Amino acid sequence: MLGALSLPLSGQTKAATGISLNEDNSHYYFSRAGQKLDSETVASFVDQYAGTGVRELMLSANSQRTSYGSKVWDPIWLGYDPAAPDDQPLFRSMTPDQRVSARKWVQTAWDLNARGIDPYALWIARCRKHKIAPWISMRMNDLHNVDDPDSYMHSTFWRRHPEFRRVPYRVSGWTDRAFDYGHAEVRDYHMKLVRELVERYDTDGLELDWMRFGYHFRPGFEAEGAPLLTSWIAEIRQLLNVWERKRGHRIRLGARVPTRPQTALGLGLDAMNWARQGLVDMLVVTPFWQSIETDIPIELWRQLCGSRVTLAGGLEVLIRHYPDFRPLQMNSLETVRGAAASLLSRGADRVYLFNYMDSDTAMSDLQNYPALLRECGSEAALAGKPRRHVLTYADTWAPGEARSNPLPSSAAAGQWLAFRIHTGPKAAGAVVRLAVTGAPVEDVQKWDVRLNGEVCKFWRMSATEKPRPDEPMLEFRIPNEAVHSGYNLVEMHAGSDGKVIWVEIAMWAHPALPASAVR
Repeated sequence: MLGALSLPLSGQTKAATGISLNEDNSHYYFSRAGQKLDSETVASFVDQYAGTGVRELMLSANSQRTSYGSKVWDPIWLGYDPAAPDDQPLFRSMTPDQRVSARKWVQTAWDLNARGIDPYALWIARCRKHKIAPWISMRMNDLHNVDDPDSYMHSTFWRRHPEFRRVPYRVSGWTDRAFDYGHAEVRDYHMKLVRELVERYDTDGLELDWMRFGYHFRPGFEAEGAPLLTSWIAEIRQLLNVWERKRGHRIRLGARVPTRPQTALGLGLDAMNWARQGLVDMLVVTPFWQSIETDIPIELWRQLCGSRVTLAGGLEVLIRHYPDFRPLQMNSLETVRGAAASLLSRGADRVYLFNYMDSDTAMSDLQNYPALLRECGSEAALAGKPRRHVLTYADTWAPGEARSNPLPSSAAAGQWLAFRIHTGPKAAGAVVRLAVTGAPVEDVQKWDVRLNGEVCKFWRMSATEKPRPDEPMLEFRIPNEAVHSGYNLVEMHAGSDGKVIWVEIAMWAHPALPASAVR
């Protein structure tokens, strides 16, 4: 049985925190398509992160194909004819609009390689100039576009070996078409790329991204797979040890895994064991894609993994209050501040940003990107800034694991409902925001809403910009003395039938941290 969780102590001096930022394997090529790209222009991409809170830049090098001229895997341009029209065989399974988009990535990557420009080598060198740690991130089981078996993104190995897929007897979802690491051939195939990446690029770290797409073993065989994967990762650690001696500096090993320990283990990802054995130096506990997750149990991970591992809380760019909500919404600076404040207060060493890039795949208020990079890796930098804590959900579950989505939640007249939200440090001013369908707004204004038992009176209709629900959102003012550090309990007594679809606590200030608490 676990002992009491070790919570950060107020005023305790801690090691410096910061941001780890993932740059995916296609964004640069899409967003810079058609531009004149020489070596200096490509290298200067990293300059925007100089002097910010970014401590590690995670450069993703692959999906099923690589975005550089690999000799062991298919590069993204394999089969591409730069002189042929858009309907050439590589793109033939796509619609005309999709072909135009896909060609941006393929053509840009092909052209750079043809001119002898390797973006990853240039970015690694520029990172070192700015004292940012360069990492290579390897996607371990990418499934983009597997609903189209003829997509340009798929590798020859994946196409030729359906017998190595996770569920060869059905296709009920994308994850059924993932590789099954229970096959030695699959592990050997991926180890080829690991070896090439380590040899080709002189980085400070190699990240194994197990959350692209998160499912790596035949259903029901995850427990048998876990020790196979642990041994395989130990082999990678030994490989890095060899290259450390050759290069004369430490090469760290990291992994991205689900947000909850039981889910990670249920998927065959024994991350706790990796940390305890010293196989990995950094663990990123993260949702998959569907939504930012605002209640990641950092304390539990620390208890299970110990203090040796750098523990990062992963934030996705999307935000949903329940799984089926459409249209998709991106996080804003204020919602990222909220999630980051929670993670750091719970003891995270890093805030890890995934899909927070400088264009296209990006936060909703992109003009605030520089502020996000300056603020969201430091409790001191977040102090006094408006922040929003939106109730979301976990988007990754092991096969057979019971799922839990707090919203939407049906409310019957006379019924009490309760929602727990982690908000990090206390604030000087705060409100509860609610959205309810099926009940007149005038009735919801009269609901008995409480925070930690204290009455929160209806204040006003919220004019908050997106992200937000499509329904009207009401604000209930929280008495200052009611707010706790850490978890806060929102309760409501429904005065009429309805369905609660949105709950958040918004905070606009909190006292400055003492100097001893600055990380």
